[in-house]
Amino acid sequence: MNPHSQRPVGLFSAMASLWANRRLIRDLTWREISGRYRGSWLGIGWSILQPLLMLAVYTFVFSVVFGAKWTDPSRPDNKFDFALFVFVGVILHGILAESITRSPGLIVANANYVKKVIFPLELLPITVIGAAAFHALIAGAILIAGVVFLSGGLSLTALWLPVLVLPLLVLSLGLCWLLAALGVFLRDVAQLTGVLASALMFLAPVFYPIRALPDSFQPVLYFNPLTFVIEAFRGALFAGKPPDLLALGIFFAVALLVAQLGYWFFQKSRSGFADVL
Repeated sequence: MNPHSQRPVGLFSAMASLWANRRLIRDLTWREISGRYRGSWLGIGWSILQPLLMLAVYTFVFSVVFGAKWTDPSRPDNKFDFALFVFVGVILHGILAESITRSPGLIVANANYVKKVIFPLELLPITVIGAAAFHALIAGAILIAGVVFLSGGLSLTALWLPVLVLPLLVLSLGLCWLLAALGVFLRDVAQLTGVLASALMFLAPVFYPIRALPDSFQPVLYFNPLTFVIEAFRGALFAGKPPDLLALGIFFAVALLVAQLGYWFFQKSRSGFADVL
C-alpha cells in the first residue's frame, strides 16, 4: 500500500479494520497489559492487588480517619459508602486518564511500525483503550464485590453499567486517535495531558457529590464528560435508578462525534508521521 495514498476516514472503515485485525488487537493489547508488569514478582497479579489496595486505602481514609458520609437521603448511613462512591469515580476517571496520558507518545514509541513495515497504525490507540478497559474491568469486579458485601447488595439496574461505560470508551478512543497524531508533531502535548487528566478528576464529582456544589455551578460540571457517566453509574449501582435515556443518547452521540473527528484527524495526518519520525 502506498503510504501517501488516500485513506478511509469514516468510523465504518475503522470498525472494519478492527474486525479484520481482531486477533492482532488481542495480541497487542495483551502485550500492552503484560508489558507493564514484566519483571515484577507478582506480574499480572498487580492488576488485582492494586485496586484492592486502593479500595482498602479509600475505606480507611474516608470512613475511619475522616468519618465521611455521602449523605444520600435515599440510603441509610453506611460507613463504607463514601469509599465505594469515590472508588466509582476513580475507576471511570482512570479509563479516560489512562487513554489521554498514554496516547501522545504512542506513535513515537512505535516508530518502527511507521518506518519499516506496512502496519495498521490506527490499531495502536485501540490497544490502549483495551488495556484501560481491562484494568477497569478488574477494578469494577472488586467494586461490585464491595457493594455486595459492604453495602447491602445489587439491584437489577446494575445491568446498565456496561451500557454506561461503552460511550466513555468510544469517547476515549476518539481522544486517543487525536492525541496520538498530535503527539507526533507537537511533543508538548504529552506534558499537557497530565495536567488535563488531573483537572478532569477534580472538575468531576469523583471525591464529592455534585449536589454539594451551589446550584449555579452544577451545570458547568456537565461539560466534563466524566460527570454524567459517574452520576449515572452511581445511581444505577447504589440507588437502583436507571439512567436518563435522553441524556445517555446525547452522551453517546457526542462520543461518536469525538471518535469520528479523532479518527479523521489521525488518518489525514498519518502520511506525515514518517517524515517527522
